[in-house]
Amino acid sequence: MASSLLRALRRACTWRRNPRALTAVTATTRFEARTYAAPPEPLTKSPFDSNIIRILRNEIEYQQEYAPPHQPETKFNSFTVEERRGEQVVTINRKFGECEDIRIEATMFDGCEHVPACGDDSSGVNVRLHLSLIVDISKGEGEDELEFLCSAWPECLNVEKVYLLKRGRMAARPYIGPDFRDLNAKVQEKFYEYLDARGVNDELAVFLHEYMMNKDRIELLRWMDSLTSFVER
Repeated sequence: MASSLLRALRRACTWRRNPRALTAVTATTRFEARTYAAPPEPLTKSPFDSNIIRILRNEIEYQQEYAPPHQPETKFNSFTVEERRGEQVVTINRKFGECEDIRIEATMFDGCEHVPACGDDSSGVNVRLHLSLIVDISKGEGEDELEFLCSAWPECLNVEKVYLLKRGRMAARPYIGPDFRDLNAKVQEKFYEYLDARGVNDELAVFLHEYMMNKDRIELLRWMDSLTSFVER
């Protein structure tokens, strides 16, 4: 009896000198209790949460049946397409010639304009969606880059700005050039020919609109699925 009491006192003194020992023992005891205890009963969802879950599941099912998205494209002509999951942009790249690297970042739909509807109903309007593009053309690491800001419409691509960027050597307030539409018509035409030779043209605008329509549906379904998972937890 005395020896048992003495061992207990020694253990108590050890815990006082070494708090970590007490923490470790306590943590182990708690872990063992969780391991061997009966699993907790599942929480009962409130009618409000259950209704949200039901509505979200129904909407996901409807969207998948109404216009199911397809696997995103990874190639377009000479471009490689980089899908950026969960983001509002897509990146496409290609090499041109021996030294040029072309990198394009396109947004998801960021604007629209209303145009008169064709056909018998002349009073109707259609929505024409818009994408923004940044086209960077470089010729080696550390060299200057030519950058185009473009608008991509469902059937055509328009250039808005042209910059010559000096990476790491830009002035505090550089002169970035005139509005592209203020340039001489022949100069504008030559820039469009320059881009067309590199595959940056109306055909690319059509592809990007189709790609973004599909991406918009994919991201919508992912978003609703994440919402459903959160409410279910």
